[in-house]
Amino acid sequence: MESRRQDQKGDSMSEEATIDWRGRPSDPNKHGGTRAAAFVLGVQSFEIMAIAAVGNNLITYVINEMHFSLSKSANTVTNFIGTIFILALFGGYLSDSYLGCFWTMLIFGFIELSVCPTLFSPPHSCPFLFGFIMLSVQAHLPQLKPPKCNMLTDGNQCIEAKGMKTLIFFVALYLVALGSGCVKPNMLAHGADQFNRSDSKQSKKLSTYFNAAYFAFSMGELIALTLLVYIQTHSGMDIGFGVSAIIMAMGLICLVSGTLFYRNKPPQGSILIPILQVFVAAVLNRDLVFPSNHSMLHRSQYELQNSHSSMTNDIASLRHTDRFRLLDKACIKKQGEDNYINSKESPWRLCTLDQVERVKILISVIPIFACTIVFNTILAQLQTFSVSQGSAMNNQITKSFHVPPASLQAIPYIFLIFVVPIYDYLFVPFARKITGHVSGIAPLQRIGFGLFVATFSMVSAGLIEKKRRESFTSSGQRLSIFWIAPQFIIFGLSEMFTAVGLIEFFYKQNLRGMQSFLTAMTYCSYSFGFYLSSVLVSLVNKITSRSSDGGWLGGIDLNKARLDLFYWLLAGLSLINFLNYLFWARWYNNSCNRLSSGTQHHDIKEGIHHNLNPAKYLGDDNIP
Repeated sequence: MESRRQDQKGDSMSEEATIDWRGRPSDPNKHGGTRAAAFVLGVQSFEIMAIAAVGNNLITYVINEMHFSLSKSANTVTNFIGTIFILALFGGYLSDSYLGCFWTMLIFGFIELSVCPTLFSPPHSCPFLFGFIMLSVQAHLPQLKPPKCNMLTDGNQCIEAKGMKTLIFFVALYLVALGSGCVKPNMLAHGADQFNRSDSKQSKKLSTYFNAAYFAFSMGELIALTLLVYIQTHSGMDIGFGVSAIIMAMGLICLVSGTLFYRNKPPQGSILIPILQVFVAAVLNRDLVFPSNHSMLHRSQYELQNSHSSMTNDIASLRHTDRFRLLDKACIKKQGEDNYINSKESPWRLCTLDQVERVKILISVIPIFACTIVFNTILAQLQTFSVSQGSAMNNQITKSFHVPPASLQAIPYIFLIFVVPIYDYLFVPFARKITGHVSGIAPLQRIGFGLFVATFSMVSAGLIEKKRRESFTSSGQRLSIFWIAPQFIIFGLSEMFTAVGLIEFFYKQNLRGMQSFLTAMTYCSYSFGFYLSSVLVSLVNKITSRSSDGGWLGGIDLNKARLDLFYWLLAGLSLINFLNYLFWARWYNNSCNRLSSGTQHHDIKEGIHHNLNPAKYLGDDNIP
């Protein structure tokens, strides 16, 4: 019977041994599964509520309370969010190497909660919660902010916060970033770890879990952007930041409540040293000649015993591939020496074939990761300039009720809480019958579709901003704030495909013991996207200020800026990025298909053309 591969060679990951909270082998009847994952989904919802309530309304706070300029405010927000996601790498590394997902979340969350009940706790001992408290205090005390001033009418006379006031603000902000960054990657990885992928039923539940995780994310964002932003707007940012701290505490209680049900993957020791060993050994062995048969490459005794194992076993060795052949020199045995001598060779001079192939997988996924950076640069605009765009529009619903501009970001999540269940319960089973893929459509397909749709979000934003600006300058009329809803809805649909597809793609790579770190890499895409946004804003301002007053994004008044042209620039970059993605997706599939000539393997017939015209496959989803 013809078997097929799920979108990439590494997609079928060997199952690892798991333990319970006491370190004993986990029991399939007691640990893991949907019940355990439900607690993690609860943590995800609460965590995103807490952090989204801060990040999504932060630009309003820094403009109105700290009196930063429009471009500086946008960069403050993007740098803050970017730092959260770059710190996710640190959290993922700690988890996979030394602590495990559960204990990493517990240390950076629950212990911080227990030792931070008052303002007298030392800030270095509890960064996450203390960061929220510091933000709340800074927002509450007039001494820690510049004198009140209306930035819309008296922007030129307003005094910008400086010195100790900005120091306290940024210290609080980046303490929040530290805690959130270390918790985020481990939530998704820990939830996914509750499912045994060697079981076909649980493998399908894993796909459902990724969609459920995005549903939990959408619910958290929706509550943050409606209820919590409403509290911030009407009760003050000090109360809003305090509520965020309480919500995060609820999330940590949810995490601890599931302790008895979790199946935990133990840490593997440093995950970076084996990677470095491959590069060092490849350089030291650069003068060695490639053997005529790949079987001459060095394997550990364990690899030799499991080289023909099926994927239902706990561990199966990776097949040798011809991609990045220079790295193979790291596992070339010295001629004339027997296995005993080679086994005593330093791991910095002789690595195992499995070790080298894992590094190849890691290198292969980097281009896919890089193609989502521009996508997240677009997301940065929806959390910064689009909020400012809404502030310049008519947000009145009734005489007494006004829509907070930051709450506009809730629109796609209202849409998505209905779309995600429909996608998972109707579309996925239907697509699964056609494609034979356990997720309905392969992760690479999902990412590509999302990247394509994201372009139209910026097209919509550019068209509406031009209409808004012309309407105000010609007649003084302010368009309804709901005119900018389409750009949020389009991007929300795009994110459902791209973000979930990227996480599933990385998590399913056959890199045993690195799932938290790989999940953290997907968050780094957010980080680089937000940092790129800051660079683009500064660069565009610098270039355009030479030919126009204040540049496209200069000053505070959007009616004098050319935000529409900036949106069109991003639309063009997004389209180019999508075409770039098609190239790298094809390269990825082709490189994974290049098994060495001596390798026994199944016939592989999946390429990038299947991403556009999926055919029906037969065989076990767990067969690579």
